[in-house]
Amino acid sequence: MTFASPSGLEARRVGVLADVHGNATALAAVLAELERESPDLLVHCGDLTWGPEPRETLALLEPWASRLHCVRGNADRKLVELADGSSAELTPREAWMVERHGRAGYEVLARFPQQVVIEIDGIGRADFCHGSPRSDEECITAETPVDRLREALAGIDAEVVVSAHTHLQYERSALSKRLLNPGSVGMPYEDERGAYWALLGPGVEFRRTEYDLDAAVARYRASGDPSTDRMVELLLSPPTSAEVIEDAESRVFAG
Repeated sequence: MTFASPSGLEARRVGVLADVHGNATALAAVLAELERESPDLLVHCGDLTWGPEPRETLALLEPWASRLHCVRGNADRKLVELADGSSAELTPREAWMVERHGRAGYEVLARFPQQVVIEIDGIGRADFCHGSPRSDEECITAETPVDRLREALAGIDAEVVVSAHTHLQYERSALSKRLLNPGSVGMPYEDERGAYWALLGPGVEFRRTEYDLDAAVARYRASGDPSTDRMVELLLSPPTSAEVIEDAESRVFAG
C-alpha cells in the first residue's frame, strides 16, 4: 500500500478513525459512511490491525490510500518488533498475530509515523498521535491533570491535539488547546454499541456507526485467535468509561 505524501498537509474536511484492532466488519461499516461524506483526507490514529482480521483490514483501506495517513500505535509498533525479532520470545497469541499479518502486513505497519500534522479549515493546525505526542503508550483522558498535560504537550504548537489509545470518545479544552479522541472503531469502551469515529472541519462531529456485531463476533471466533474468548468479552461487555479513566490515570508515565 502506498500512502499519501505526509508533508504540507491541508484539508477542508478530515475523517478520523482509531483503534480498529482488526475488526474488519466495523471498519467496513464506517468506510461506507465515509464514502458518502467524501472527506479530503482520512487519518487513522493507531492500533490498526492488532486483532482478528489484519489482512482484511488493510485491504479495506487500499482504495483510500491516496488520501490516507496512518499514525503508529503501540500495538502496531509491537507487531513490527515481534515480526523483525527485536522483541522477546513470542507468546502463542503473539506468534499467531505475526503469522496472521504476513510480511506484507507488518511492512505496511513499519512505515507508520508517530505523528501527522494537518491544517484543517475551521479547526486550525491539528496534531494526530496515538497515546500522546511524546509516547504511543501514554493515556490522555477527559480527566488527565493539567500538570501532566503540560508535560505531554510540551513543544506542540498545534491548536488541536487528536489522540486515541483509551478507546473513549471525548473533547476537552486545556492549555489553550482542543483535545480530542475519536473513540475506537473496532473495540469501543462506550455505553452504546457501534463503531466510534469523528469528522473534523469546519467543526468537530463525533460519530457512531451501527454495524453487525454478531457477524463481527462470528468472524472473531473463526479467526483462531488464542485470546478469542477474552476479546469477544471486551467487544460485547466492555469496561465502563469510568473504569477506563480510573485505570488510565492510575498509570505513571515513565518516558
